[in-house]
Amino acid sequence: MTAPFHLAFPVKSIGVTKMFYSEVLGCKVGRSTDCRMDFDFFGHKLSAHVSKNSIQDFDMSEVDGKEVPLRHFGVVLDLGAWYKLAEKLKVAGVEFVIEPRIRYKGEPGEQHIMFLYDPSGNALEFKAFKNPEMIYK
Repeated sequence: MTAPFHLAFPVKSIGVTKMFYSEVLGCKVGRSTDCRMDFDFFGHKLSAHVSKNSIQDFDMSEVDGKEVPLRHFGVVLDLGAWYKLAEKLKVAGVEFVIEPRIRYKGEPGEQHIMFLYDPSGNALEFKAFKNPEMIYK
């Protein structure tokens, strides 16, 4: 088993966050209180913490001709799971920062990507590689 990563991140509301991560993304809910909640994020541990501070907009960076949120987190899925999630998000009416698309088409690092914001403004990226062996190349 690959060791799961852990990420704690700020949110505006536990209720809205729970709905998005559990119902829209399909993440299992773990321990929770009125001000924090854990999620099984595709096998990794996310901890959402209510922040009293505003969650700032962050810089964008150009990648393959598209502006992407510089600060973001996400997961690399297998291609089948990526397509299922993309369809689920479209049906749910999620607004994308970058619509599901193929980046570097025909190149060794060809990947399927999509970017979106959670209800608190945290940027998420979901990707899948045509050839999973190219993930670090």
